[in-house]
Amino acid sequence: MTDPWVSFIIPAYNEAKLLPATLEGIAAALGPWDEPWELIVCDNGSTDGTGELAQSHGARVVHEPMRQIARSRNTGASIAKGQWLVFIDADSIPSEALLLDLKETLKADRVVGGGATLCLDRELPAFWMMWVHAWNGISRCFRLAAGSFVYCRAEAFRDTGGFPQDCYTGEEIWFSRKLKAWGRKKGMPFKVLSRHPLMTSARKVSLYSRGELLKTLIFSMFLYPFVRQRKGAWFMWYDGRR
Repeated sequence: MTDPWVSFIIPAYNEAKLLPATLEGIAAALGPWDEPWELIVCDNGSTDGTGELAQSHGARVVHEPMRQIARSRNTGASIAKGQWLVFIDADSIPSEALLLDLKETLKADRVVGGGATLCLDRELPAFWMMWVHAWNGISRCFRLAAGSFVYCRAEAFRDTGGFPQDCYTGEEIWFSRKLKAWGRKKGMPFKVLSRHPLMTSARKVSLYSRGELLKTLIFSMFLYPFVRQRKGAWFMWYDGRR
């Protein structure tokens, strides 16, 4: 069999509700592609049949028992066969237009990797929509990838050591920086795709109180260096609410 050109890697913990739509959405969006690809799901200790659901949708499944997003992404990448790696969250669905834009970028541009801007699957109050727009501006301006969509050369991933495992969130920011440093040495830019934003779930706004959301926002903006290694500080990613 021909090795895949691109490996799509999805870290997942108890994502039985949303993962099928994500896998089906990716497969549908890849319909126009004539290059080989593969789907990989890293089951990060799920108890709801996430791994079995992933297999039934044609994904290769690898298991990572330690609950950490960076470690889950790295474990998924460890079995990937593609020349390019694309990391997508289990609650995010790329459009056909976004993946065609990605394909054109990988073929036409000598890039090291990049990310994509975001849109939400439903409208939120103005305060939260403002933060989404602000992040998209930061992502484009400073060339940083959101964790829900990161793509890179497999060679660059291996050479940089992948996502840093000394933090429980924000690993995509550090990984973006490592990729940019690797790319600068080879004249390869880091490109954030912005024509067709990735649709990602707004479920956290429903699952968490305003106080919890603001607490996490404060941690992210002002206290991150002091709490990045404390799993409990990032309860929105690890307390299991779905």
